[in-house]
Amino acid sequence: MIDKKKLFLIIAIPIAFTILISLVVFYYLKSEKALRQKPIIITENERRIYSPPIPEDLEFCGERVPLEDFDVRERIDREFLVNTYWHSATLLYLKRANRWFPIIEPILKQNGIPDDFKYMSVAESGIINSVSPDGATGFWQLMEPAAKKYGLEINAEVDERFNIEKATQAACDYLKEAHAKLGSWTLTAASYNMGVDGVEKQIARQKTKNYYNLFLNDETYRFVARIITLKEIFKDPNKYGFYFSDHDLYPQIETFDVKVNYPVKDFADFAKSNGINYKILKIFNPWLRDNFLKNKSRKTYYIKIPKPGEINLIPE
Repeated sequence: MIDKKKLFLIIAIPIAFTILISLVVFYYLKSEKALRQKPIIITENERRIYSPPIPEDLEFCGERVPLEDFDVRERIDREFLVNTYWHSATLLYLKRANRWFPIIEPILKQNGIPDDFKYMSVAESGIINSVSPDGATGFWQLMEPAAKKYGLEINAEVDERFNIEKATQAACDYLKEAHAKLGSWTLTAASYNMGVDGVEKQIARQKTKNYYNLFLNDETYRFVARIITLKEIFKDPNKYGFYFSDHDLYPQIETFDVKVNYPVKDFADFAKSNGINYKILKIFNPWLRDNFLKNKSRKTYYIKIPKPGEINLIPE
């Protein structure tokens, strides 16, 4: 016969345990509901991500950007997002532009090219002498055949695609020629990415000369939209979250030219004879591709040397 006390415990303990679990679950669910209903308080230090503002009126070289077209607006929006939130890259562009735009701007002006095209050098290379996997080189990412067509020297010792003045002039020559054929600066910008023949082929196929009505490859779409977007960010950096002082920008460094119409056996010795070192010589003359210059034809070159006091040299 089962003891009554034991029988009570056998029945009571499971019941009590069940009640306890039920109470725990009840209060847990109640607290969860309260938390969900509680308003979210965002602290001052919490990071917020906003969609960057797109101006209602955009233009490139005086040609209006039709933002009422959903496709055009979304392509522009993409570039605003990328270039606003890729902070390090865009901030570097802003810093570098302070040094290089004063060299690029007057060359564009002298050639009758709209000032907006200076942003194409940012879109192409980030304003550095880069080399792409397919061989496009320099600030303006010129391919060798095009560079030679517009008068640049390219060989084992000299590559003038790395010379900012000469490369900018070559880019201007291309842009003038393309604009004469295409009649629109926006189409001209697109042709810099896909070639004049490529643009003309699509114009003939699609029966429109309006760039914004053309169905093109994504790379060209992004290229033109990036130029337009960078122009807007550069116009008002603070609006897009970029804050810096003049001290943060890379300074312009004044130079003078040394005329060279003779062979140079060793540019390290040449640099020292001009009061600098080999590193500084190569930084200011990246178009010199070796440590010597044979110059059998006695061609005249101009090598840039920083003016005294413009830079601080590290002692040997």
